[in-house]
Amino acid sequence: MKDVTKKYSNGEVTIVWKPELCIHSAICINGLSEVFHTKELPWITPEKSSTDKIIEQVKKCPSGALSYFLNGVSESSDVKVDAETIVETAINGPLTVYGNVTIKDANGNLTKKNNVTAFCRCGASTNKPFCDGAHKKIGFVG
Repeated sequence: MKDVTKKYSNGEVTIVWKPELCIHSAICINGLSEVFHTKELPWITPEKSSTDKIIEQVKKCPSGALSYFLNGVSESSDVKVDAETIVETAINGPLTVYGNVTIKDANGNLTKKNNVTAFCRCGASTNKPFCDGAHKKIGFVG
């Protein structure tokens, strides 16, 4: 899958969207519909809400497809989550890991994820080991 990253800013905060990580949970849309709306382009309009509300909603993204950085603060600085790691199995959905994780692929390449990572359980993801929402399309039960 093509590695695409899109950024949307209200001047204070920039929302970063990585579509290949999105599992289409719709938490963003259901929680802050004035900013996240899939029936319009651009689908993210951060100028329609406050920075605090945007940050609060982006932090709820279960896949990590949405992240943010405050403008003027280094985007590349490592995020540290000072909490225990929690693993949660979503009904008919992904295995969700909350906390810092490092994933090592078959070639030995390391990928660091912070905050929330959703792993495929259905086997249909085109972005394995990560969930891409394919479980909904195939009617995965588990």
